[in-house]
Amino acid sequence: MARIERVNEDVQRALSSLLREIKDPRINQGMLSVTGAEVTGDLKYCRVRISVLGLTSEKELMKGLKSASGFIRRELASRVKLRQTPELVFELDRSIEHGAHINSIIAGLDIKPEEPESPGSTEAEGDD
Repeated sequence: MARIERVNEDVQRALSSLLREIKDPRINQGMLSVTGAEVTGDLKYCRVRISVLGLTSEKELMKGLKSASGFIRRELASRVKLRQTPELVFELDRSIEHGAHINSIIAGLDIKPEEPESPGSTEAEGDD
């Protein structure tokens, strides 16, 4: 595994636990999870993808993350030992929400299941 992949995983794991510790109600809107973290090769920036189940206000969440980014970055520096702590860029990941929506659509479809053929229907009769 390449070094940058290990850094990405370490940053993602650290941010997952860090975001649960933040007391800001703008950030704690629902079930928040970090779905990905991509650090650039020079370690200057990190794109963090966040998914929230039960999101009430995307605008407030992004404001809260922006205002807490200094604290998050400082805490990240103490948890993940890197030459340089990357600047965090947060993005909302809607893939989980989209998947749940597709599942609800599929569940709502009126498709009757296929009936298995009865075992005696394909055999020839009259072997006396």
